[in-house]
Amino acid sequence: MTAYSSAPVEKNSRAGRDLPAAIAVAVALIAVIVASLAFYKDLFIIVVALAMLVGLWELGTALSRAGTRMPAVPLGVGAVAMVGGAYYGGPDVLVVLLAATALTSILWRMRGGQQGFVRDVSATVFCLVYVPFLASFVALLLAPEDGVRRVLTFVAVIIASDTGGLLFGVLFGKYPMAPVISPKKSWEGFAGSLIASMVAGVICLVYLLEGDWWVGLVLGVIAAVAATLGDLAESLIKRDLGIKDMSNILPGHGGLMDRLDSMLAAVSVVWLVLHFLLPVA
Repeated sequence: MTAYSSAPVEKNSRAGRDLPAAIAVAVALIAVIVASLAFYKDLFIIVVALAMLVGLWELGTALSRAGTRMPAVPLGVGAVAMVGGAYYGGPDVLVVLLAATALTSILWRMRGGQQGFVRDVSATVFCLVYVPFLASFVALLLAPEDGVRRVLTFVAVIIASDTGGLLFGVLFGKYPMAPVISPKKSWEGFAGSLIASMVAGVICLVYLLEGDWWVGLVLGVIAAVAATLGDLAESLIKRDLGIKDMSNILPGHGGLMDRLDSMLAAVSVVWLVLHFLLPVA
């Protein structure tokens, strides 16, 4: 998602993207999130479910180029059920729905015969865990009475991590972090992610969630590390599939999964930190 680099690239921006378009799309996405949370928090669950369907479509399309076939119907139905089940039923319901969707998807795929069966089933289970299961932790964040503020805290620390990484990488990036996986990422950019995410975490914990400042520091560090690892993981997936972006539906960004990679990787650990260090009263 975030390009950590100081090397000059295309004239659009030093980060290698159409920066005005990227900013406009990012603002629009943030506006959708905030508006749905402010209007009626259950509406945000619909936004998450729709985003998961788009993410699964992008992943399925990318994997199909390598010959992988995934059962779209049980995947889509299961994704929506998992997000809704997590919100209304909690973690136990989420786990049951994950297992049920995986089993249904396997049985559905059996109709296609043995050719590529293990490959297709493995990809299906991977996509189930990577997209709707991890995304359902957003629903778990939203479920408590102060859930809107918890979700806003999560969004804030991830945006801060991405923005800090981008700025520090562009301005100071010199030492590559993972040159084989993502040459543009630098250790300087990662430092920027940590600093910005910790600052956002402290501010949100103290003023938004009325918690202890040190919980914000812990949250910021864990979120920045998880987000960076998630970004690297998706870069590796795209390299393996031989693509630059998951799709081209978001100008300046690529696909929706190119924006959600760090969020998906970080949301479960953010939920864990807040669940244990800032328990619901």
